[in-house]
Amino acid sequence: MTTTDPYASSRETTEGRVYTVTGGDWDEFLEDAAGDEKFVMNLGPQHPSTHGVLRLVIELEGETVTQARSVIGYLHTGIEKNCEYRTWTQGVTFVTRMDYLAPLSNEAAYCMGIEKLLGIEVPRRAEVARVMLLELNRVSSHLVALATGGMELGALTGMTNGFREREEVLHLLEHLTGLRMNHAFIRPGGLAQDLPDDYHEKVTDFLKVMDKRLPGYDKLLTGQPIWRNRLQGVGYLPVDACLSLGVTGPILRSAGLPWDIRKTEPYLGYDEYDFEVPTTTEADSFGRYLLRLEEIHQSLKIVRQCLDKLEPGPVMVDDPKVAWPAKLTVSSDGLGNSLDHVRKIMGQSMESLIHHFKLVTEGFSVPPGQVYVPVESPRGELGYHLVSDGGTRPMRVHVREPSFINLQAMPAMSEGGLVADMIAAVASLDPVMGGCDR
Repeated sequence: MTTTDPYASSRETTEGRVYTVTGGDWDEFLEDAAGDEKFVMNLGPQHPSTHGVLRLVIELEGETVTQARSVIGYLHTGIEKNCEYRTWTQGVTFVTRMDYLAPLSNEAAYCMGIEKLLGIEVPRRAEVARVMLLELNRVSSHLVALATGGMELGALTGMTNGFREREEVLHLLEHLTGLRMNHAFIRPGGLAQDLPDDYHEKVTDFLKVMDKRLPGYDKLLTGQPIWRNRLQGVGYLPVDACLSLGVTGPILRSAGLPWDIRKTEPYLGYDEYDFEVPTTTEADSFGRYLLRLEEIHQSLKIVRQCLDKLEPGPVMVDDPKVAWPAKLTVSSDGLGNSLDHVRKIMGQSMESLIHHFKLVTEGFSVPPGQVYVPVESPRGELGYHLVSDGGTRPMRVHVREPSFINLQAMPAMSEGGLVADMIAAVASLDPVMGGCDR
């Protein structure tokens, strides 16, 4: 394809051959020359479609992904190591910051591990309150998954609606625990304090709002042809691949296996609650979307049952070696009860005051041993392996974080597909890099 046209363009290939073509021959030239060429491209670590500070290194042949690798560590916080230098109770304020979309799941698993080492059981009211908070947190997390997935695929109304409903959950959690996120409300032995007096009214109002707004997602997204076409058949991962990679949570259940620790290995009395474990057999991104939407309905069903099960009673175990005295907890009337109790301790004996001071400053001792406690977080099995040497601080805290495990499925879900479909596949994984990079 040689020409004497003065406006012709030349290009030297890797083999050293020179093609000279006229402007009208470019389409034919590109079709011939690009057939066997590959190039490497970075998505991230600041790309808006990477769910946090995640870097994806992909090899492309045209628009087809031939190889994909994830690079993590950009959000590393060293939380696991930091826990070794804090008391058992102080560790709660660290683990709640791992998966910042599911802080209460981390708090619950961590505290349940401590309670298992101590051999104590939390009061009934605290147990039911934990379940209610965990399910509200699951609703919030799934709403973010729907919202960010919509944003990345161009469904911006889905994004605004998802974050609108999530705000309702965060407002409620703030009223119940004092904080929108990173609550540190679940403590070893129970809860930091009791629920506010009007919790029943506030939760009931929230349930009414969600019942009214959730059907809008089916109208906006589920039956939308563009949404379905962008997700159906994308990010396919069958059940055998999930089991080989250790993938759990909505991704595993979207492949047809109803594995949910709340059912298979019940904790916090989940066996007393009436709820279903949604599954699909599509094993694709659209199936995961439908599954998360149904899990929101099931979580709200559990929250309603929690309201019926919450009865008056203590929210912290009655053990002076572990828990602060009940009246020392900050109540709705301010610090009055706290000050009154401290004065009472001072009036009783110096030994009581010293014991209280040491419990607050040094923490409680945990018998030597190790334990593994799993819970079903919004992203799958979240497990805490705690090791105690008998002191007031953990010897080792290691977390089986579902975002880290599930992210290993990214190449299997993406390679062989289009780069645009890779974005949808990663969105269906719903990874949170705060947990992955702990």
